[in-house]
Amino acid sequence: MCGRFNVTDSPEIRALMEQLGLPGITPRFQHNVPPGGIGEFVMESGDARYLLSGIWSLLVEPRPDGHGYRPNPKFHTFNARSDRLTSSPLWKKVYPSNRCIIPVSAFHEWQGKQVYNVHPLNEATALAGLWQSWYFGDEQVNSFTVITLPPHPKFSHIHPKSIPLMLRPKEFDLWLDPHFHQVEAFQKLLKTRIPVPLVCEPVRGPKDLKLVGDVEVIPSD
Repeated sequence: MCGRFNVTDSPEIRALMEQLGLPGITPRFQHNVPPGGIGEFVMESGDARYLLSGIWSLLVEPRPDGHGYRPNPKFHTFNARSDRLTSSPLWKKVYPSNRCIIPVSAFHEWQGKQVYNVHPLNEATALAGLWQSWYFGDEQVNSFTVITLPPHPKFSHIHPKSIPLMLRPKEFDLWLDPHFHQVEAFQKLLKTRIPVPLVCEPVRGPKDLKLVGDVEVIPSD
């Protein structure tokens, strides 16, 4: 899974936003975005791209107290398994046209009590996802999910169950194109992979990114 993520004020995140076609626009800086929290994602509509704010969980509902919205407690939709994108009733409805990219500085994984801050070497991270808009009365609420791949042998000592789908700039245009519905073209992307060297930094915690051990660089495939 992708446990949490952060967005820091850095040249890397600004470079990623420029590659995404949104120069001068940056996501809100946050050190610790948890599932169910508010993050930002890039989507395309009408031949233009937008950075939207949304809840990290595709299925959302009004809070019982009537104030705000929350992830649907009956289903865990923070992450979407790649092998279920075309079979799950939920994912297959949005996969053909509602693909997005979540621009983050790094994502976090836990190995026991140890937190790792993970990101491509000298780069920010373009996480592949799906998004949706919900309407509750007159209010529109956006939400998103992160796509995860099967576990990778080079990464399994950090997280043994999965690894998020990290896109490269050459893949951005087709992935974000809402008019491109031939999702079979993405089969190669959905095979577990480490596209570029991956930095794994043991840190004190997701709110305090101070290193507490040696940095590991996992080579690309």
